[in-house]
Amino acid sequence: MNKKITIAIDGFSSTGKSTIAKLLAKKYNYIYVDTGAMYRAVSLFAKNNQLVGKDFLKKEELISCLANVSLSFKFNNEIGFAEMFLNDKNVEKEIRTLEISQLVSKVSTISEVRKKLVSEQQLMGVDSGIVMDGRDIGSVVFPNADLKLFMTASADKRATRRYKELIDRGDNVDFNEILFNVQERDRIDSTREDSPLLMTNDAIEFDNSDMGITEQFERICTLVESKIS
Repeated sequence: MNKKITIAIDGFSSTGKSTIAKLLAKKYNYIYVDTGAMYRAVSLFAKNNQLVGKDFLKKEELISCLANVSLSFKFNNEIGFAEMFLNDKNVEKEIRTLEISQLVSKVSTISEVRKKLVSEQQLMGVDSGIVMDGRDIGSVVFPNADLKLFMTASADKRATRRYKELIDRGDNVDFNEILFNVQERDRIDSTREDSPLLMTNDAIEFDNSDMGITEQFERICTLVESKIS
């Protein structure tokens, strides 16, 4: 019988981490956790309470409100994956907007926010059999993960993917604004003091700039099989 392992997927925004993680979870019947959704949900909470905006962040006020933030994932059979709930409200659609994308890197720099979410994430993975994606999974959340992947792609390719995703959803967006957002998130994520985005020495770098989902998935499944067999 194959053993259950912990799979940590880190990398830059819009590299398809969540897509690959969902496919892996489905194939191996693992728990899937989208940590980015958790940070987005906190950012939505902060926006709705006028604690963050394009040009401001009320850090101390947000920290004092964190006890009022309750996050949970609830599986949706119709779409085949768990959706994000903030204080018992489904916010899956609200957290995927460009506006939240522009706020999440600000909110995620706050150490108290990261501490709260990392603690919750570690509890989710205590029994292995989990695939989790984010920015600090292999470095902070699960430093002893059995398999660590670091996803990357050119900023232009990532902005193009994000642009198509939002256009297909019916959003009115500008490509240059999305490209700027991708580059700015890279800068903030890589330079923040607390848990910056980085590739650990034992992670496998995966550049998917010119690779489709099917090819990526097949290659990664080979890596998973080598760990569980």
